[in-house]
Amino acid sequence: MNNKSEIRDTFGRKFEYLRLSITDECNFKCNYCLPDGYARTHEKQFLSQIEIQNLVIAFSELGTKKVRITGGEPSLRKDFSSIVNIISLINGIEKVAATTNGYRLKKNAHHWIEAGLDAINVSVDSLDANTFNLITGKNIFNKVIDGVNAAISAGYRQIKINSVLMKGINEGDLIHFLAWIKDHPIQLRFIELMQTGNNEVFFNKHHVSGETIKSYLLKSGWMKKVPLSHDGPAQVFMHPSYQGEIGLIMPYSKDFCKNCNRLRVSSIGKLHLCLFGDEGINLRDLLQVKSNKEKLKKRILTALTDKKESHYLQAGITGATPHLASIGG
Repeated sequence: MNNKSEIRDTFGRKFEYLRLSITDECNFKCNYCLPDGYARTHEKQFLSQIEIQNLVIAFSELGTKKVRITGGEPSLRKDFSSIVNIISLINGIEKVAATTNGYRLKKNAHHWIEAGLDAINVSVDSLDANTFNLITGKNIFNKVIDGVNAAISAGYRQIKINSVLMKGINEGDLIHFLAWIKDHPIQLRFIELMQTGNNEVFFNKHHVSGETIKSYLLKSGWMKKVPLSHDGPAQVFMHPSYQGEIGLIMPYSKDFCKNCNRLRVSSIGKLHLCLFGDEGINLRDLLQVKSNKEKLKKRILTALTDKKESHYLQAGITGATPHLASIGG
């Protein structure tokens, strides 16, 4: 039986991409996410390797092709490489990616790719060391850039750099970023600042639309690429004179949710149908043993009947998400 088309919602959207958080801990204090640092808000332990394996097997049998390991900062888990390896060996999973702040990337870039990690996203919100420190609360810009270079040398299938756009902070970095990717085979992704439960004042002060950058790119000879079915929501642009690419993630743009293809599971085993949705659907009671697999698949499919058409961010509705680290961004 071919189950590859089973994860669909009532709007016909197909879900082949799972974002799996393995911890909500983070060692950075980014001003748009955790300005006061990480504070644990639950008593439950994070998902174990067995729970992760059973979870991803079920999702794979329902058509998931890509898994992105997230946090918090996922590399804070000592068994990160083992988790990567477990997921990479599951039948049907074609791509294993991870998002990191780069703190441990230089040391581990080769280890992670050997474990089965195909692609990596690194958060670099500015190419100016002082601004980087201002945003992240960490004076380690050179260490993170060394990590990016180590990832390039290691030969990852894809390397992306995430940068959150913020008015009055780093919006002027575009020219520097473009110069950087001219000779580097990476995809630079500008992400619109998103409002969460804890950052309303900050959002109102610093939000800037990605449409201005899109307009600039199109006028400068950049061309929009056609996305693959399990790609993320970024609009990706290429230029014949550049080795790198530009990706724009604009959640406030028209029809952003129309092609949604991702589901999220938190580090304590809750299924989230949207980054800005409700409290989540508990899956953990079905993750301990393999014999619960069919029940788990049924619960996932049943949950999809409640997925909304939009995140409604335009209306100022942020759901139950206090900050982006809480369920993996």
